[in-house]
Amino acid sequence: MTRILHEPSGEPNPLRALGLELLRRRTSMKWRTYPDDVLPLWVAEMDVPLAEPVVRAVTDALAIGDTGYPAGTAYAEALADFAQKRWGWAGLAVERTAIVPDVMLGVLEMIRLVTGPGGAVVVNPPVYPPFFQFVTHMDRRVVEAPLGPDLRIDFGTLEETFRQAVAGGRRAAFLLCSPHNPTGTVHTAAELSAVARLAERYGVRVVADEIHAPLVLAGADFVPYLSVPGGERGLSLMSASKAWNLAGLKAALAVAGPAAAADLARLPEEVSHGPSHFGVIAHTAALREGTAWLDAVLVGLDDNRRLLADLLGEHLPAVDYRPGEATYLAWLDCRALGLGDDPADVFLHRGRVALNSGIPFGAGGVGHVRLNLATSPEIITEAVRRMAAAPG
Repeated sequence: MTRILHEPSGEPNPLRALGLELLRRRTSMKWRTYPDDVLPLWVAEMDVPLAEPVVRAVTDALAIGDTGYPAGTAYAEALADFAQKRWGWAGLAVERTAIVPDVMLGVLEMIRLVTGPGGAVVVNPPVYPPFFQFVTHMDRRVVEAPLGPDLRIDFGTLEETFRQAVAGGRRAAFLLCSPHNPTGTVHTAAELSAVARLAERYGVRVVADEIHAPLVLAGADFVPYLSVPGGERGLSLMSASKAWNLAGLKAALAVAGPAAAADLARLPEEVSHGPSHFGVIAHTAALREGTAWLDAVLVGLDDNRRLLADLLGEHLPAVDYRPGEATYLAWLDCRALGLGDDPADVFLHRGRVALNSGIPFGAGGVGHVRLNLATSPEIITEAVRRMAAAPG
């Protein structure tokens, strides 16, 4: 596949646009969970103004009272065009898509389609905590196949986990996080092809959460799981919500490989009632017209990764940080600081910085924190200063 390389967009860095005083006027979870003296660098919300095409599309809809129920395939068509231009992937067929409320609810619906009650769902911890919470609440078993020390898929472990998951003829699914949250790992075409081969060998169905796909740095290549040899039986969930900060405008797409179309066709009709009409409008505008804004964000995030590495090297050199190739999340190994199993608790109560505890991410999470880089350099700098003072 060929893809468009990121080029300077000419747009100002959105991560530098909003000051702390303005951000504290927000009423979303990131800014209202903790007291005002806490710097919130935890939940996956970005401290940015929305891309102008998104604002315009939603405002225009409001102006004419276009506040009904979603309809049509504009979102899927926009995603297919984006995939072609951005990733060189022409295999996203609009007729093999379905609109779902958001990525995690879509994941659950896909797992229901390909497994039964009590079935195993394999995950690669440390991984996004709702993979555990949501799956367990839907009467499925989470089975862990931890990442290797290099924070990449350990294929020996994955194969053994697949073998155990399907023992006795049980149906199983592999919930693949691609790119990986929290590590920022971008799986290669070779790795994804190896996943597909193992899945086919053991009869495991792959459901790929690809919500962070647009947030891949220049120099790294995102490869859609459905594009690799053997990925035809896979199911993917995609959305513009993370890359364009649209979590409050609910809409996502389930995408089926050619051999999984019949599975997607069994999706209950009522699932399509959950997405927001404004969500569909916003996500479509982002994919169609928001790429220059996205490229400006990606440049800003790359700057923030370097800034965080420099700040940690200066103020907290014992913290192990391996900058990821994707997402706006940083996975920090704080075990050498001697702050116990949950350093996020220490950083919150002593430093007044809110980070995600590594413990809910599963195996490999103890002693780690997840830090949200999608904010201004000034806030990152102040956060690290506070974190450095916390161990004392």
